[in-house]
Amino acid sequence: MTTSFPEPLVEPLRGGPALRWGVIGPGTIAGDFTATMHANSDQRVVAVGSRSAERAAAFAARHGVPGVHDSYEALVADPTVDVVYVASPHPQHLEHALLAIAAGKHVLVEKPMTTSEADTRTLAAAARGAGVLAMEAMWTRYLPGTTVIARMLADGALGDVRLATVDVGWPHEPDPADRMFDPAAGGGALLDAGVYGHWFARFATGAPVTTRTTGTLSERGVDLQSVTVSETAGGAQSVVTTSMTAWTPGLAVIAGSRATVRYTDHFVFPASFALHHGADATHWEDPSGLRGRQGLVWQTAALAQYVADGRTESPLHSLDDSIGIASALDAARTALGPTAAPGVSERVTSTP
Repeated sequence: MTTSFPEPLVEPLRGGPALRWGVIGPGTIAGDFTATMHANSDQRVVAVGSRSAERAAAFAARHGVPGVHDSYEALVADPTVDVVYVASPHPQHLEHALLAIAAGKHVLVEKPMTTSEADTRTLAAAARGAGVLAMEAMWTRYLPGTTVIARMLADGALGDVRLATVDVGWPHEPDPADRMFDPAAGGGALLDAGVYGHWFARFATGAPVTTRTTGTLSERGVDLQSVTVSETAGGAQSVVTTSMTAWTPGLAVIAGSRATVRYTDHFVFPASFALHHGADATHWEDPSGLRGRQGLVWQTAALAQYVADGRTESPLHSLDDSIGIASALDAARTALGPTAAPGVSERVTSTP
């Protein structure tokens, strides 16, 4: 069987609009983000901000960043910065994004955008009111392979989507000092890894109308593992498995009435996949050559083009999409127990 796949719809990494980026939170993800941006695109980080001047200076030296600030306020006030990348811990996303928005800066906020639906709505309202672009760093959505699958879904190549299954699991050794086990630090598998799975389910099947979650909590009340089964108004179902106690392969599947897409690499990263028509299969291979977190760069080129186009939201992953994912995470965490979702409103409707 011969299948012609659609071309990826990605913005060029070089030769398009380029922005000057400021970084809040010079940790591991910010380092990987900056490294691939500098190596693989025309985008440039021009300033970094941290409450620790030493930490900011070390990050700047490591990545060739000219501007160093010992406060977030100074970073967002820097006139050389066009857009702020918020890579601080989850519970600080809202505060730091609002700081940048108030300074008139565009923002790319690491996922999850915030730790609750209510806070995500607050962030979205602030960005819309200020007329700046705010985007959740759901980088998987901007990868070449994801754009190919999005086009197949839009074109009806899979027929009616009936089922999506997705798993995200990276083990963490229990450690009281690890933020993953600290409820106050936004710990737990769902906020850290489950955000990918719940995004993928929404991407594949649409917004859920019913959800049911079961799972386990740690002694301190963070979610260690969970399975969420959801259904859309059209009857499509999804199963999202998230774990921080075991490794899972991340081989997501979208099953339709005509064909099925099955990832052959971990779906979060630049990945290949197979398109199955019954027993026949054809394969799509990522042509970019980027691997792992090098794929973080695609979202930066997309954001720069959106700013050049005068957009204030991503057409691929809107603020309403971010709000919907936050709602799904609220529901899953609340279903597991009140300690898994401190501060989350009781109005979520998921049942355990």
